Amino acid sequence: MNRDQKAAVIDEVAGEISGSDAIFAVDYRGISVPQAAELRTKLRDADAHFRVVKNTLTERAADKAGAEALKALLEGPTAMTFVRGDAAAAAKALRDFRRASGGQLLEFKGGWMNGAAVSAQEMDAIAQLPSREVLYGRLVGVVASPLTGLASALGGLIGGLARQLQQMADEGLVGGEAPAAAAPEEPAAEEPAAEEPAAEEPAAEEPAAEESAAEPTTDTENTEE
Repeated sequence: MNRDQKAAVIDEVAGEISGSDAIFAVDYRGISVPQAAELRTKLRDADAHFRVVKNTLTERAADKAGAEALKALLEGPTAMTFVRGDAAAAAKALRDFRRASGGQLLEFKGGWMNGAAVSAQEMDAIAQLPSREVLYGRLVGVVASPLTGLASALGGLIGGLARQLQQMADEGLVGGEAPAAAAPEEPAAEEPAAEEPAAEEPAAEEPAAEESAAEPTTDTENTEE
């Protein structure tokens, strides 16, 4: 590999380091070419890329990408898994491959995630996390639960409103021709005083009784004379 080729590899690796959400380093000793191809296929589902590069070139790429912490992992045969997608799914694929080999292949070294170094133990912990799809499913379930309750409440409200509108339609208050507006009531005329119970007339208004009472007095006076 000449100088230009080495520079091109350094630029490619630096670009992968900068563009990755997570980087996992493993010891690739003992892995065969068919096994490496199988692993790459499994990692592709997590949008991850398994790559073996000389440590010296990876060190220079780490310096160029500002990820100096990766340089501590570059001792012995080291392969890098560059993850652009689901970090948990990628770590799980690496762990499952190691278990299938009886723990003899792909020993975890550590990695780089969210701008911080990741230890081998933290890689194991990441591999035990639920995948992104599972987390999305749980999130959808959490969000859908209150929405289901809200939809049920809105359905009940709309149903009650429909029943009220139907009742108003049956009474002729909505739909069809609007009922004629009632004429405004005229103010009631004041009842004449004659309609009120008549008060008893004073005795002076009965002349007949007074005249009959006066006549005997006159007769008496005439008799005394």
